[in-house]
Amino acid sequence: MDTPNALPKRVTEQDCLVGQRIKMLRKSKGVSQTSLGRAIGVTFQQIQKYENGSNRVGASRLSDITRVLEVPVLSFFDSDDGDSGQEQVKAFGFLRTRGAVDLLQAFAEIEDDQMRREVLAVSVK
Repeated sequence: MDTPNALPKRVTEQDCLVGQRIKMLRKSKGVSQTSLGRAIGVTFQQIQKYENGSNRVGASRLSDITRVLEVPVLSFFDSDDGDSGQEQVKAFGFLRTRGAVDLLQAFAEIEDDQMRREVLAVSVK
């Protein structure tokens, strides 16, 4: 129950990280914002707000998102396996670059191992 002097909840860094991971996982599954929104009962604009970190994602809504994207809820949080999580933060930082998820998905679809090596050789030069 809210008290009269309660401050509104503010979006935190963790909320932003969850939003970024929603976007990355949604795109990696080939799901549009509209499709995800329909599946969980919100508009695509609300999905945009979650992904941009301007709105917090509640626990029940996050549960719905994990069901639709078929990922464990832990996919949205830092690991507790003793790793500092810096590698994950760095990886998700790269994936925020416009087109990065699309590029990664296209790379994953290359079936020929030699072709993958050639693509990597071009990108390193």
